[in-house]
Amino acid sequence: MAFDAGFLAAVAAEIKRIGLGGRVEKVYQPERDTVLLQMRTFEGGGKLLINAGSSNPRIGFTAISMENPQNPPQFCVLLRKHLSGAKLLSVEQLGFERVLVLEFETRDEMGFSCRRRLIAEIMGKYSNLIFTDGEGRILAVLRPVDFTTSTKRQVLPGMRYEMPPPQDKRDPRNCDAATFFALMDAAGDYPVDKWITKTFLGVSAVVAREMTRGAGDAPVSALSQDERQSVFDFFSGIYHALEQGESIPCIAYDENGKAVEYAFTTLYQYEHRRNFEGPSALLDEWFGTRDREARVRQRAADVLHIVNNAHARVLHKLELQRGELARCEEGETFRKMGDLIVANCYRLERGMTRVSLTDYEDMKEDGSFGEVEIELDARLSPTANAQRFYKKYNKSKTARVELAKQIEIGERDVAYLESVLTALKTAESPTDLAEIREELARSGFASRSKVLPNGQKKNSVPAFAEYRTSNGYRVLCGKNNLQNEYITHKLAERSDFWFHAKNMPGSHVVMLLEGKEEPPAEDFTEAASIAALFSAAEGAPMTDVDYTTVRHLKKAPGGAPGFVIYHTNWSATVSPDKEKIAALRVK
Repeated sequence: MAFDAGFLAAVAAEIKRIGLGGRVEKVYQPERDTVLLQMRTFEGGGKLLINAGSSNPRIGFTAISMENPQNPPQFCVLLRKHLSGAKLLSVEQLGFERVLVLEFETRDEMGFSCRRRLIAEIMGKYSNLIFTDGEGRILAVLRPVDFTTSTKRQVLPGMRYEMPPPQDKRDPRNCDAATFFALMDAAGDYPVDKWITKTFLGVSAVVAREMTRGAGDAPVSALSQDERQSVFDFFSGIYHALEQGESIPCIAYDENGKAVEYAFTTLYQYEHRRNFEGPSALLDEWFGTRDREARVRQRAADVLHIVNNAHARVLHKLELQRGELARCEEGETFRKMGDLIVANCYRLERGMTRVSLTDYEDMKEDGSFGEVEIELDARLSPTANAQRFYKKYNKSKTARVELAKQIEIGERDVAYLESVLTALKTAESPTDLAEIREELARSGFASRSKVLPNGQKKNSVPAFAEYRTSNGYRVLCGKNNLQNEYITHKLAERSDFWFHAKNMPGSHVVMLLEGKEEPPAEDFTEAASIAALFSAAEGAPMTDVDYTTVRHLKKAPGGAPGFVIYHTNWSATVSPDKEKIAALRVK
């Protein structure tokens, strides 16, 4: 993993520089495996994030806002009790492992000064967060480890904290040239980058490749003396700088601009790369979007299941109804058979099962007429057989009208459910998901008892997104249908401008004039780009966007929340730039 011991050392140096002597103002636990310490430091306020999850474990300061649950978990309550107002005394990385100890000075229940330690183990799926007293006795643990989980090491309240089992590797910071070359001599034909990761603690694969990029994939035994010296110089130079608290955090990108690797040192092996001022800024860039998508994916699983099932059910129902509507076209045939029987009653008798009658509407080129074979019910008279066909005709005529109505309703339901699926992709917080659940309950697609789980309270005002254009105009963006309806029909004035991706599900975007003159073209382009980005066309190079004034919008009769009708509009084609739009975001 890229968050190796070297990167943790860089983070530790940054926390020491910014946070030492700072005090903890608040403690939050926005996710089951994430703790936020709101700190007051000498450089101002800062949020120290510790993620001990199995997918994206890390520690560092963050500028990303996270929504906190109404009821804090027990672990968070205990940390608040002990760490509120605590002063950060020291930051220590144990050995060269991915274990960081934050020691705080605080006061116990009696008011006496005491020490408390928060130990972050950033070790992939084994990551954990452990809270101890000054003597190392465990007071609380985020993820308890008992004998059923591990026979090698247990982590439970009341036990003394012990380091994870040591690895049979060397500390790269304490290796001189003689030792390094001696280890190389014993390596044999092992590839040099893999030999480094196998021999030394806390070296990720990308950093090992950076140290050996001049040697390529050559085995250790094939390196010349100059190449060996070059590898050692890279190796020792990187860790010497790290010991001095110096690092150059870097993200590498592929040709398409997708981030592929990150490290605490410049990755010259990649052509496309970007250096950051500090490791925390890099972590925000790397994990910000990933964390949000993972949180939404996890929390939206039940909603996604409901919507996908409803979508499949409605599509299946529509398929059956369209097939039945096609069969209703046979109604004219039934009417024709009834007419022929009535016209030929004098030729028919009770007890006949089949008859061939002349169809005077089907005239051939030679002047002859076609014949129609009709199946008769032998138990009925000719007149009763005619009535039987007329009854089928009337039934198909009625069914055609009702099926057309039901198909129209089904198509509206499909459009609505597709808009909900688009809203799930743009959801950013638990509040957004709660609003989507509420919306589904209103529309009858979800049980109201599942709308606000875990005692979550319903917000009276939807949590829409807000942007500010280059010329200062406020732009509101709904991330689901409830927010769309609120900003369009409650907040917007009749003269404000409304934007929506053309002929596809997406967000309502409203640009508020607030008494100002009509905005310049640049502002229209920015608002239209926001509408294009938050739509089903996300990722498309070019998107058509309709825009009009709010006075031309009408609610769809009997439609779902957020659905509108308009006939007067303009259209624009835009190419949304995610980074530029993100820079316009206010909240």
